[in-house]
Amino acid sequence: MLLSSLLERTVQKNEILMEKTEIKDAVTIFHGLKPPPVTIRQYVDRIFKYSACSPSCFVVAHVYVDRFLQQTDIHLTSLNVHRLLITSVMIAAKFVDDAFFNNGYYARVGGVSTEELNRLEMKFLFGIDFRLQVNVNTFGKYCYRLEKESSDGLQIERAIQACRIKESWSSKEDSTTCASTIAR
Repeated sequence: MLLSSLLERTVQKNEILMEKTEIKDAVTIFHGLKPPPVTIRQYVDRIFKYSACSPSCFVVAHVYVDRFLQQTDIHLTSLNVHRLLITSVMIAAKFVDDAFFNNGYYARVGGVSTEELNRLEMKFLFGIDFRLQVNVNTFGKYCYRLEKESSDGLQIERAIQACRIKESWSSKEDSTTCASTIAR
């Protein structure tokens, strides 16, 4: 999955940078004592397989992770990436997808307790100031960023143009004003 390779590179880059500069990352509830035994790719694949989230959900989750990291000045590392992922995907599923599971289900998928995931969700939401709306331009930029990860030209589902329909059918002319909306 494209998201996993991007996250793996970011984690690797951050850990090398932190090691060279001796920067210490603040320890948060998202940090584990040691990296989980599963790779980021395996974890993303597991979440994708069992969460039934749309591809758009994963793009929005990526936006949320970036917002959280910018707001909190935390660095993405092998100690926090897994908890940030399951939390952001769960929140994105609740906000973007029509159907989603309860926190207990996502906790089992993510390998954490329901109580821990509830705490992670609250900390994450406050960390991004509950800014869950992702505009079409931002969504498109993140899709493009993820598509650049693909060597086979894979494209992510995008926003569609939704044109207003004239109230009266008497006019043969269509409305020329269109607004971008994200298809669900």
